[in-house]
Formats: sequence, C-alpha cells, structure tokens
Amino acid sequence: MTERNLFSSECSSHLSGTLADPSAANTQPQPLREAVEMAMRRYFEHLDGSQTTDLYAMVMAEVEAPLLACVMEHTDGNQTRAAEVLGLNRGTLRKKLKLYGLIESDAP
Repeated sequence: MTERNLFSSECSSHLSGTLADPSAANTQPQPLREAVEMAMRRYFEHLDGSQTTDLYAMVMAEVEAPLLACVMEHTDGNQTRAAEVLGLNRGTLRKKLKLYGLIESDAP
C-alpha cells in the first residue's frame, strides 16, 4: 500500500461512525472539545469504578494518530506542508508518523 493510500484509509477508518463523521446515524457534528468531553465521560462510565493509569498518554495517542493521518491526506502526503499545517518541525512530524506506522521506517 502506498503512503498516500495508507493516509487515506487511516483517516477514513478513524472517522467512520464517530462524532466527527457527519454521515453517522442520528449524530450531529460537534466541536472537537465537546466530542472529547463526551468520549471521556463514556470512558469513565465504562470503567465502572475500575482504576486507570497513563490516561494522558492513551488519549494523546488516540487523538494524534488520526490527526496526523488526516493532515497527511489533506496535504496529499506532503510532509513539509503537513508540518507547517500542524506547527511542527518536519523531523518531529516524521518521527511521529513512524511511531504510528503512517510511513515506513528508513532502516534497510
């Protein structure tokens, strides 16, 4: 699968059936802040009193991967432009893309 196809399918799969997907049944698009708040409330309800750890890292990873995938799709895979859009250094962006498996590693 090419990098561009990977970005496109990654973005689509993360948005399908979520609050960010305007075609989801009986769901109105909501501001990101409200969507995150609702998701966190559901998460804590499902914990049902159980403890959790590393919540910040978990949430950031869940948000960052689809964010990067969608920005890469929006910029047609142009990492320089994506870095500008995100306000990141291009090297930092590449590191994050590799971390989430959104581009292949440079290693032979």
